[in-house]
Amino acid sequence: MAIALSLPAAMVTTPVAAQQAPASAATTPTAPPKLIVVISVDQFSADLFAEYRASFTGGFARLQKGAVFPSGYQSHAATETCPGHSTILTGFRPEHTGIIANNWTDLGVARADKQVYCAEDETVPGSTSANYTVSDKHLLVPTLGERMKAANPKVRVVSVAGKDRAAVMMGGHTVDELWWWNGKAMVSYAGRATPPVVARANAAIAQRIAAPQAALEVPAICQPHDRAIPIGAGKTVGAGHFARDAGSTAAFRASPAFDGAIVALAAGLVQDMKLGMGSTTDIIDVGASATDYIGHTYGTEGAEMCIQLQQLDATLGSFFAVLDSTGVDYELVLTADHGGNDIPEREVDAGLPDAQRAKVALAPAVAGKEIAAKLGIATPVLFGDIPNGDVYLARDLTTAQRKAVQAAAVAYYKANAQVAEVFTQAQILATPTPKGPPETWTMLQRACASYKTGRSGELIVFLKPRVTPIPDPTKGYVATHGSPYDYDRRVPILFWRKGMTGFEHTGSIETVDIAPTLAHQFGLPIAAPKMDGKCLDLSRGGVPCK
Repeated sequence: MAIALSLPAAMVTTPVAAQQAPASAATTPTAPPKLIVVISVDQFSADLFAEYRASFTGGFARLQKGAVFPSGYQSHAATETCPGHSTILTGFRPEHTGIIANNWTDLGVARADKQVYCAEDETVPGSTSANYTVSDKHLLVPTLGERMKAANPKVRVVSVAGKDRAAVMMGGHTVDELWWWNGKAMVSYAGRATPPVVARANAAIAQRIAAPQAALEVPAICQPHDRAIPIGAGKTVGAGHFARDAGSTAAFRASPAFDGAIVALAAGLVQDMKLGMGSTTDIIDVGASATDYIGHTYGTEGAEMCIQLQQLDATLGSFFAVLDSTGVDYELVLTADHGGNDIPEREVDAGLPDAQRAKVALAPAVAGKEIAAKLGIATPVLFGDIPNGDVYLARDLTTAQRKAVQAAAVAYYKANAQVAEVFTQAQILATPTPKGPPETWTMLQRACASYKTGRSGELIVFLKPRVTPIPDPTKGYVATHGSPYDYDRRVPILFWRKGMTGFEHTGSIETVDIAPTLAHQFGLPIAAPKMDGKCLDLSRGGVPCK
């Protein structure tokens, strides 16, 4: 099967050949690695890893020869892209990173649009949460790269992703190069010079988008998934093979070719910047975003996702071959920002009768209108999206009105058959920081791990399992994530380095454990603020560091 977008010579200077680790004998590494490569595969759940891991022959196969943690956790409840990426290289849960959702409501902002995007500066005149200036201002803690650079300014920190929020949350506040896809090209903060490798990448991407894409081959392992599922208004998913009309950026983004472009740019930056070839350890993080767009567009259990993961496996294999060719001693880490849930129509067909789509009545605007009418309040009283998460109370309510609205909202949501839990701010703030295995945490503890006073809502609403908060799949996305359940929380965490002794650790760990584990390997002291995560000793089977 051909790679949808390989690593073209225009973007990478070294030919790509082998996809497996070099066969030469290797000794167990004792010195720190010279380059850390951290890859986040957006929406790559532990369930998808388990389903396809035996079929991988490229990059994922190599990673399985290292330290394999198949039950990693994004342990918090807000299983969205921005919170998840904020945990991977900070070592902190969202309650401390401040990234409690992709978007939250701030009724105090000066602009008319009261929704705030996690990676924007909402004070920029004329901005909205959809038309924004990218910023790192909402990330409240340092990343591993920042700590490394603070300890030694010669360290290079590079971040590349298909989404701005992924690049920002993994890169942090002090980066040498930070690039993301803006819908037309790979871009960075205003005023930054465009390196030649980025210009070459954008030219290659533009050329690829300008040409039509023929349908991709369906591998044998994907053929059982190759079945059209009706979701309404004549729309089906499940049997898509990524044929693409010339010029369609949306179809390009939701295809394996998108990850090929992101990874190719990362490979080019490694080569052009000679990362890992200096006197220090450098770090590059890569946000592979296509899996998420494919999951949202087609669901997780159709031919589309199967083809995507086979293609990504090959693309990662090619990337690792480029890294091998540099001769640099590098360490790989791969995980995900969250998992994902399939479309309810296919889940019902597969024997999950409780799978369903959320009703519009759950929207805070709809609930608030009914509550305001009952209480005789003429202005809006509730704000937020259709919940799996935050519901906000209006700020202009009197104390008595506020108390009455909150009580009415709790009753409204608890009475809804699609709602599992409703928590108040007081309940969450009274809950101690969760400890112990994340799979044993209560729903309240999961909510606590992604709750930040001043950003989170006065109420947290959780839908029941397999209730998808997309009422109408015919108008856009068909599937999503964001729930407190393990299909959204569990992600693989994989480490690989040439010469390391591989093992599989079946117990649960957290994504916040990645940063302290890496810091331990090159002797970086973790000064304040102290991370939520714990260090894992990869030389001793993943037990806590001494």
